[in-house]
Amino acid sequence: MVDLNGRVAIVTGAGGGLGRAHALLLAQHGARVVVNDLGVPAAAVAKEINDAGGKAIAVQCSVTEVAGVQNMVQETLKTWGRVDILVNNAGILRDKSFVKMSLDDFRLVIEVHLMGSVNCTKAVWETMREQKYGRIVMTTSSSGLYGNFGQSNYSAAKLGLVGLMQTLAIEGAKYGIHVNAIAPTAATQMTEGVLPEAQLKLLRPEFVAPGVLALVDENAPTRTILCAGAGGFEVANITLTKGIYVAGNPPPAEDIVAHWPEVVDRQGEIVPAYGFTQSEIELKKAGYVVPDKKGA
Repeated sequence: MVDLNGRVAIVTGAGGGLGRAHALLLAQHGARVVVNDLGVPAAAVAKEINDAGGKAIAVQCSVTEVAGVQNMVQETLKTWGRVDILVNNAGILRDKSFVKMSLDDFRLVIEVHLMGSVNCTKAVWETMREQKYGRIVMTTSSSGLYGNFGQSNYSAAKLGLVGLMQTLAIEGAKYGIHVNAIAPTAATQMTEGVLPEAQLKLLRPEFVAPGVLALVDENAPTRTILCAGAGGFEVANITLTKGIYVAGNPPPAEDIVAHWPEVVDRQGEIVPAYGFTQSEIELKKAGYVVPDKKGA
């Protein structure tokens, strides 16, 4: 049984869809929940939690507004004295092929998904460091991990969140802060009209939320990209192949092309522990042994 009694959670974009499902499930497991969204739906979800015997407050603000986000965190601390969990869920879509997409729509999606998550995470980071405990979930996407036609803005933002997760997990480790990412497939207002109706019926947000619960538990992992949808759960990894060494000053491109199958061979690939792993491997191939030190 996942027990979140005594924990305080902030869920952004929680007025409906995935955010609502996350907020309800966290509350059912004992967390006190701050329901964030732009308008009335946030209050409705908070009321739903309170009517069911849980504890929740609604805070209406955009994750793109730094002052509003900071005020939300201050209100949370004033009400409950701590912040243990942050689920960065708020998002929008502005889908078009890259050739037809305006730069304004590209920036807006980056601002909401990526910078919105940065704003919220920054606002809780020092509190989590001081209390030596924190669980943060970024909402990434298979579109960011693998690409998707018509979603260059969304894909860029979502993979940016993975990079943010990787580094914050390293920086937060000694403070008991675990940072993970969820890549959901769910029927929400954002996916209506994108997926066929028959698929949407199988992709209820409630089938994703248990994955978030696993990422904010006391024994949660860190630096995990959990994919979830329709009751299926998988983990995505960013790996590094063994590759090759090409001698030369500089190495001739022709040799790289000639040995391309060996460069991309996935047998023996690894999941690097930190960014400097790449340079350490490459320098070792060149004959230089790098002293053992972490990239924290």
